[in-house]
Amino acid sequence: MKKEMKLFQNEKIRVKWDENKENWYFSIVDVIAVLTKSLNPRKYWSVLKMRLKQEGSKLTTNCSQLKMRSSDGKYYNTDVADTEQLLRLIQSIPSKKAEPFKLWLAKVGSDRIDETEDPELAFDRAMNTYLKKGYSKEWINQRLKTIEVRKELTDEWFRVGINKQTDYAILTNEITKAWSGKTVKEYKILKQLKKENLKDNMTNLELVLNMLAEATTKEFSKKEDPKTFSHSKKIAKKGGIVAGNARKDIENKLGECVVTKKNAKEIHFKSKRKLENK
Repeated sequence: MKKEMKLFQNEKIRVKWDENKENWYFSIVDVIAVLTKSLNPRKYWSVLKMRLKQEGSKLTTNCSQLKMRSSDGKYYNTDVADTEQLLRLIQSIPSKKAEPFKLWLAKVGSDRIDETEDPELAFDRAMNTYLKKGYSKEWINQRLKTIEVRKELTDEWFRVGINKQTDYAILTNEITKAWSGKTVKEYKILKQLKKENLKDNMTNLELVLNMLAEATTKEFSKKEDPKTFSHSKKIAKKGGIVAGNARKDIENKLGECVVTKKNAKEIHFKSKRKLENK
């Protein structure tokens, strides 16, 4: 678990990164101190916990404790929250500093409801988000295609009785390892990623091979109509191997690795800055 200190409005918040769970955890009392300016944020949190319990919130029972370094240099068990829990907590804090977060959450919620009525809005939002981040239109079109291919694959998994996100993750890992030679976690480590989406940090060629692996897996599944999860795992591996063989063939002809350590900053943003400086 990696320890770090993050700044929030120029004030320090203690955080920890859990590599196994791939999650950031934030010190709750630090967040409360920043948002409320309370002289006793621990007391504030104690009172707030009681109120949340009375409201039926599961936040106080689900939050974890991690050892964090205090101002005296020693480490103590500290209540922490992941990102989702933290946003829920902020909703319960009456503070001017918390209001921008509450407005943002309301806007996000409204947008997601609109997207359930008109799924095309989700693609428009994704396109605009990627453009703002500096991705090229060519890469974005490729990335949006991967979303379509992925949706078709998960629909097929759902058809054969697989509907748990944990099972999707296991099958995705089988596909990724078979085509790239790395598990999803190993791939993200190679690209020095944490919470970032792996596909958002792939080159065009990596995206194409990943799409080939997922599209092939879907077709194999439709043909074989698996009745067990273990059968679906074998199919996922077989689909990945097809793309893996294509990768090896490309690498032999190119004389270089297709699976690269480059992430979005190096693939897109550095090249964009070079063009702007010319």
